[in-house]
Amino acid sequence: MSEPNLRLRRLRRITGAGGKVRRRGAQPKVVALGGGMGLSASLAALRRITGDLTAVVTVADDGGSSGRLRDELGVLPPGDLRKALAALCGDDEWGQTWARVIQHRFQSKGDLHEHAVGNLLIVALWEQLGDHVQALDLVGKLLGAHGRVLPMSAVPLELQALVRGHDPERPDEVETVRGQATVALTPGEVQSVHLVPNDPPAVPEAVEAVLDADWVVLGPGSWFSSVIPHLLVPELLDALMRTKARRVLSLNLAPQPGETSGFSPQRHLEVLGRHAPKLALDVVLADEAAVPDCESLTEAAQRFGAAVELAPVARTDGSPRHDPELLAAAYDRIFRMHGRIGPWR
Repeated sequence: MSEPNLRLRRLRRITGAGGKVRRRGAQPKVVALGGGMGLSASLAALRRITGDLTAVVTVADDGGSSGRLRDELGVLPPGDLRKALAALCGDDEWGQTWARVIQHRFQSKGDLHEHAVGNLLIVALWEQLGDHVQALDLVGKLLGAHGRVLPMSAVPLELQALVRGHDPERPDEVETVRGQATVALTPGEVQSVHLVPNDPPAVPEAVEAVLDADWVVLGPGSWFSSVIPHLLVPELLDALMRTKARRVLSLNLAPQPGETSGFSPQRHLEVLGRHAPKLALDVVLADEAAVPDCESLTEAAQRFGAAVELAPVARTDGSPRHDPELLAAAYDRIFRMHGRIGPWR
């Protein structure tokens, strides 16, 4: 590489939008919202490019180990919080060992069957400390997590959906379907979702993180059960609309069977807009191979005031899963190209 090109490359590494100089060692403050494996994919990418990372996680899960603990002990469902903590573990031996440990599920013929170790650890600390945030911070410290994990609300939430054709024998009937696990697997067409209670209090630390962020990342993940619920917590939605942070919406690689079967990328945006019509976005990130109609997606994004960024972010094995290295590269490019001047730029 020639010396002028080498200097240009180095310059790009330390400059943000408009060529503004970044202080060496400074990092963007990033908040990622979601739940389940979609949020885990985003966190695994984001921890590679910033050390100032906070996950705000949905707490409406009512299935599996989380649902059993929720029913028996009246606690927040810990499963999505556990997955987020595992995703923030480092790639060294310590991090990967603890990631496997907290994800481990017992196999037995008794009451422990399918309970995840991390779920039990989180709930035990909640009972010991009586503070959701303090307990999660302590688990993160134990794991050496590269970021912080917060619940979006301090009360367990029930997800309810209006679904057309939930009963295949009555395809035109719209009925209320209750519970995240049921909504995620419905064979019908989800029309809209809401939370019970319908005005749940947001965790103050989550609101503060959004307001203080440089970037907020929403998605990918189960659209109706992991992504949209954040927009149904009034204090959190208000923070998303008031924050000076730039907002990125990361689209899924494929429709989710049941919940979003047959959805195009632009339809994902349309239903998001119906649930939060005043929400503005800055960037919509999608994998080019997952966008058959780029023009329609661009039009849908423009309604949010957003630009579309296409990047190869999928694993090369053909599965609809994000590659953490490729997704990290896409986020890093977006942060540099679309960044607003701030203390880290």
